[in-house]
Amino acid sequence: MMKIKTIGYLLCAGAMAFACTKQQPKPSEPLTPVPFTAVHFTDGFWAPKIEINRTVSIPSAFQKCEENGRLDNFALAGGLIEGEQQGDFPFDDTDVYKVLEGASYALAVQYDPQLDHYLDSVINLIDAAQEDDGYLTTCVTNKAERLKGWWGSSRWERLNSHELYNSGHLYEAAVAHYLATGKRTLLDIALKNADLVDQVFGPGENQKHVPSGHPIIEMALVKLYRVTNDEKYLKLARYFIDETGKGTDGHQLSEYSQDHKPIVDQDEAVGHAVRLGYLYSGVTDVASLQHDAQLMDATKRVWENVVSKKLYITGGIGSRAQGEGFGPNYELPNMTSYCETCASISNVYWNYRLFLNEHDAKYYDVLERVLYNGVISGVSLSGDKFFYDNPLESLHNHDRAPWFGCACCPSNITRFMASIPGYMYATDSQAVYVNLFAESNAKVPFGRDTVAISQTTKYPWNGDVVIKIDQAASEKMKLKIRIPGWAQNQPVPSDLYHFANQLADSFTLEINGEKENATVENGYVSLAKKWKSGDEITLNFPMPVRKIVANENVPNDKGKLAYQRGPVVYCFEDKDNGNGFLFDCFAKTDEAVEAQFEPDLLGGVVKLQLKGERVQLNEGEKELEPVSLTAIPYYAWDNRGTSNMLVWLADEEDAVVVKPEASVSTNANASASSGWAPGLNDGFDPKSSGDVDKSYFYWWLKEGSEEWVQYEFEKPVTLSRSDVYWLDMTHYDGNYRVPQSWKLEVKDSKGNWVPVETTDAYGVALDQYNTVNFKPVKTSAVRLQAKLQEGESAGILEWKLN
Repeated sequence: MMKIKTIGYLLCAGAMAFACTKQQPKPSEPLTPVPFTAVHFTDGFWAPKIEINRTVSIPSAFQKCEENGRLDNFALAGGLIEGEQQGDFPFDDTDVYKVLEGASYALAVQYDPQLDHYLDSVINLIDAAQEDDGYLTTCVTNKAERLKGWWGSSRWERLNSHELYNSGHLYEAAVAHYLATGKRTLLDIALKNADLVDQVFGPGENQKHVPSGHPIIEMALVKLYRVTNDEKYLKLARYFIDETGKGTDGHQLSEYSQDHKPIVDQDEAVGHAVRLGYLYSGVTDVASLQHDAQLMDATKRVWENVVSKKLYITGGIGSRAQGEGFGPNYELPNMTSYCETCASISNVYWNYRLFLNEHDAKYYDVLERVLYNGVISGVSLSGDKFFYDNPLESLHNHDRAPWFGCACCPSNITRFMASIPGYMYATDSQAVYVNLFAESNAKVPFGRDTVAISQTTKYPWNGDVVIKIDQAASEKMKLKIRIPGWAQNQPVPSDLYHFANQLADSFTLEINGEKENATVENGYVSLAKKWKSGDEITLNFPMPVRKIVANENVPNDKGKLAYQRGPVVYCFEDKDNGNGFLFDCFAKTDEAVEAQFEPDLLGGVVKLQLKGERVQLNEGEKELEPVSLTAIPYYAWDNRGTSNMLVWLADEEDAVVVKPEASVSTNANASASSGWAPGLNDGFDPKSSGDVDKSYFYWWLKEGSEEWVQYEFEKPVTLSRSDVYWLDMTHYDGNYRVPQSWKLEVKDSKGNWVPVETTDAYGVALDQYNTVNFKPVKTSAVRLQAKLQEGESAGILEWKLN
């Protein structure tokens, strides 16, 4: 039996595992995280959210796993029940693993015998499902015919089967459960599976030579290495990284999985955003443990690309629904932004690992931005509804849901929320790093001592922070306190965004009431002394409302401002603004903004108020109307029902979208042969056929076929004109082109579809409306019938009727 190390699951091992091609000098020393179990939040911001996660989100997620057959799949694989595999995806197993991981974290902080027993019962099902040699993916064991398109006809046959992805989440859950409870039940299951993977994959002649397909096993294997000290797991993690971009064993290279070229040659974030975040988290782990400069340089190059060209102001990553991933540099649409919740979580993981290796607060500046905005927006204040994607604009077209067919985000939230206190502190042999601010108390291991530290603060609503040494170290100790980038006139560590106005005063610092002139280095002030119990460090971060301007290369944010106070990004939601359209409003850059804490609003938030103007049409002429505007934290939107919402507010009249006058198509019910038909009649006139900043319609997964889209009316209307603005994604790396041909049909009194009478051509011109005038006809529905080009799909940005 191998020896198990009793260390925190995120502890950073500093020993060099084995020789690499190029060595980098070891940083002063590796930073060691302070486990989340050593930090207790007592604040009014994070503590309630973590408790809601424990009492609502985790039980709700387990209930959904039961209702949707996730647990039954394990029972079926173990021969405990009869039936068929449930669910639509081969990775449904991971929902159980992720919720189990989150529940283990919760158990470690607050013991609950009922939860402990429930986890044991879930682990018994997983144990029953595991095959004798360690294999564990239920849809393959259960020979699910419906899912053979994913996994093929035998084990490990297809790269995108998600078998290794399932394994990765199993390992992470197993390590969490072992460290929380001391029980080896799930850990032994994970090790048995990992040993099988180590036999099947590797450099040997009779082994499979492929990368993981959907990364996460790389950083999961590192966790197994850290808890067992068995180097074969670290070597296996390195193997999967090295296989990326080789194209061995006949698999095709793909940007979608970051497999287009070797890691050491990559310099841009491409493909699926979650896969990238997980992959580069693993790459950073391995590079740090092995002191491999080439790998570390690669992860930092890709990070620079994200932070300087592909990061949303909310910290979200991944602009496209197509492929759930990255577009080209500066492509940051707002209403159609994807920003998957899982991608934000992976962004935290990645930045955290870079910080541990580099000791630089710029990674925490990104982490904090994601944490307060892009991650927690993914879960409702009630804890039982979730966003899969997190757009920066909405026209009553986005809402949280209790669960999804692909339920990666709800389960991911449950495991992440419980671990947030673990991001607060880190140590090395000389210093304690203070990275986040929240009212709390902590027991921080430091050398031979345990240093007790408490914080008193109303952060993020107030910038006053008192850090107290409740129990001092026996020797001299550095206290390295992070000074957030936003407090130093830098919203992100790049030129992607900047504040409209620079502030002269950034922060003040006192020790026991005496002012200190502290120097900031790598984002930290360093206070070295022989501390005494009772010593207090008082920080003040001024929190005026800051207005943010995007880089001029971001076309969708031109003429607009985003609003931030402290680490919190704001949005304008119609619920606070007379249920207005909002896109027709603007506020000038120099407009004063008031901030006020509202204890009874959305769980207690600071809201912003300012004066603006609304642009209206009156008999075709524009008129300006003064308005009062209110903004709330972005993370708290959509907790009072669907809404109009925007993060970027116009700061000039030319940047607004005037609310269109109602037309016959405004309230029509849109549907399509491919299902839902969003964006057809939202009133946003495109700037070009490639303008996908606002919602648009496309025939998803349809190529070369006969398709239709239609409007149905509550009562018959008379029509005589149609205007269609075609989608074209030539610039967007998508296969959406104008159709080969198309026509208009209306429903007659007998319910039959008949062509309209017209002599106009059915145009397919780009960057303009294609108008068809026809003989007036009274109808209850109109249909656009299209023949798609061979091998291509098609879509419509806007379709108007008169």
